[in-house]
Amino acid sequence: MNQRAKIYQPVKTAMQSGKSRTKFWILEFNKSNSNKDFVMGWTSSSNTDEQIKLKFETQEQAIAYAKENNIQFDLTTHKKNKLIIKAYADNFLNNV
Repeated sequence: MNQRAKIYQPVKTAMQSGKSRTKFWILEFNKSNSNKDFVMGWTSSSNTDEQIKLKFETQEQAIAYAKENNIQFDLTTHKKNKLIIKAYADNFLNNV
């Protein structure tokens, strides 16, 4: 069975002010076709790997794990925000 996963670093949601849950990397297996029971409305699958999310401290650890276990992966990175540190008084410099 050929496994495929994605490795990504989660971004903060609009409801979060802090970035504490965005410092780790996640290896998550891709979802395959699932079977739906039309009577009950339940969804089932024969592949339980879809339920697994592995957390890693660094991107390199996640990639190394995927390579050791012969898991094909897609690496997704996002752009880092540039933090501009300024004093409160700087907001009023142009209002002369």
